[in-house]
Amino acid sequence: MDFTFTPEQDALREQARAFLAANPEPSWKELAELGWTGVSIAEEDGGAGLTFVEEAVLLEELGRALYRGPFFSTVAVTLPALPDDLRAEVAAGETSWTLAFGPLVPDLDTADRVAIVGGDGIYELEGAEREILSTTDETRPVGVVRGGDPGRRLADSGVLEEIRNRTLAALAIEACGVARRALEFGIEHASTREQFGKPIGVYQAVSHPLADAYTRLELARSLSLWAAWCVAENDEQAPIAAAAAKAFAAEAAVQVCETAIQVHGGIGFTWEHVLQRLYKRALWIESFSASSSTLRAEVAAALLDATPAASGFVQTPVSLTQGG
Repeated sequence: MDFTFTPEQDALREQARAFLAANPEPSWKELAELGWTGVSIAEEDGGAGLTFVEEAVLLEELGRALYRGPFFSTVAVTLPALPDDLRAEVAAGETSWTLAFGPLVPDLDTADRVAIVGGDGIYELEGAEREILSTTDETRPVGVVRGGDPGRRLADSGVLEEIRNRTLAALAIEACGVARRALEFGIEHASTREQFGKPIGVYQAVSHPLADAYTRLELARSLSLWAAWCVAENDEQAPIAAAAAKAFAAEAAVQVCETAIQVHGGIGFTWEHVLQRLYKRALWIESFSASSSTLRAEVAAALLDATPAASGFVQTPVSLTQGG
């Protein structure tokens, strides 16, 4: 089986990286014009009819660019719960979504509409009050919703497993994008910064941690892409692949960012350098949804053919009548 990227997927990555370099804060409409918001939506609904693997390509590049917007919450999380007509609106860039599967709701400041898990289904939440919370990562804030009423029923609760798998896999591959950019900064600094007349990268105290960071990142990326493929193919291993990928990649991103900061010395800790923002995004990814220890317990249980500990999302599902 050939696991290399297709020419089309490589072209998508190149296009995404070039576009995000030239447009660091793209609008939702701009992403729709590129076809990104509908990459896995059926062609008859205005999408490209591709798979979660192509979404993963975009998620990795969006993570690398520290994109601030509702792509994660709409395309990775909520999309499986949307009926065809609402998917068409997403593909056209007419609306964006987030899903309140717990008390903390991602991208609540940028998403147009909110879906909520309640009872045996997923519903649109109407008339709810939104509160954006202050977090360490200003590029990916979360919020809470209060009040509101259940509106249109969007999907059966049976879609929650797919949403969970997509969410974990998306966080994993986004973490790889964050780590990749941090490592690039570290290598660039080690190659240009001189000490005693030599680039600091020639010293083992600098080169060895960077080599370890590269190895850790490549392992995380391989695991994350495997998870993306499992999700795209609806493979029976998708739940365990997504859990393993998120657990490993999130921690790897934090460690790679810390290595890059240490290589930079004092400047790596300054507010002016993008490294501190990459580090905060890595910490956000690590802390969101299920913890790494919980996910590793799931993986271990599956390998031992035991009954996995029920985890779902780490947050407790909220009711349709969210109180204050």
